[in-house]
Amino acid sequence: MTDAKADIIARLQKDILPLQGLRSAADGLSPNMGLGTINDAFPNNCFPLGAIHEFLTGGPENAAASSGFIAGLLSSLMRNSGAALWISPRRFIFPPALKSFGITADRVVFIDVPKEKDKLWVMEEALKCSALSAVVAEIPEISFTNSRRLQLAVEQSRVTGFILRSNPRHLTTTAAVCRWQISSLTSEPEEGLPGVGFPRWKVELLKVRNGKPGAWEMMWAEGKFHHTQKPLSIICELQQKTG
Repeated sequence: MTDAKADIIARLQKDILPLQGLRSAADGLSPNMGLGTINDAFPNNCFPLGAIHEFLTGGPENAAASSGFIAGLLSSLMRNSGAALWISPRRFIFPPALKSFGITADRVVFIDVPKEKDKLWVMEEALKCSALSAVVAEIPEISFTNSRRLQLAVEQSRVTGFILRSNPRHLTTTAAVCRWQISSLTSEPEEGLPGVGFPRWKVELLKVRNGKPGAWEMMWAEGKFHHTQKPLSIICELQQKTG
């Protein structure tokens, strides 16, 4: 490939990525999500805003882990102002618990919608409201056509959407910019303190448009994300204690 062709391709990518919610960190429009090295996986090293993010979960513990990780993201998106909408068939989130992620419960509007088709309609309409910082919806099954409608909505409003897919029967292709899988990890108790430690997760970015998938260990503490990586010797010790 000649230098001229490479330059043309680079300029085209620079023009196209903002239309997909993949902005440059230098444009001043993207808040710091506190994800550290995970940003290296995204085009322009910037968390995709104005885009649909899909989270795959299996089992209640990983659904809770995904909800916690999303709450951490919402904390950054809502840091200065704005509100979020959380759509679910029945509420399993305990609103006061969001305070541990720096979110007061009155800034999240919870809507209980039992029917799948109604949840999609509510989410699409909510994503068109530019006054919202983000919309979260628990939707196990979604077609490519429906996901494309949601993506088109956020590309106009710049609202960020999160779809929680718990135990989907059909794992089909969607128009989501990112596909995540969050698994819970054993927390480490703080020395000298009773109870459990800070929330810990295995964060897997299974798919990211024009980016590089990867996996990381993270926890939430002191109001922000932290990267963690236990040495193999510590993991063996924990396995011996619990086994």
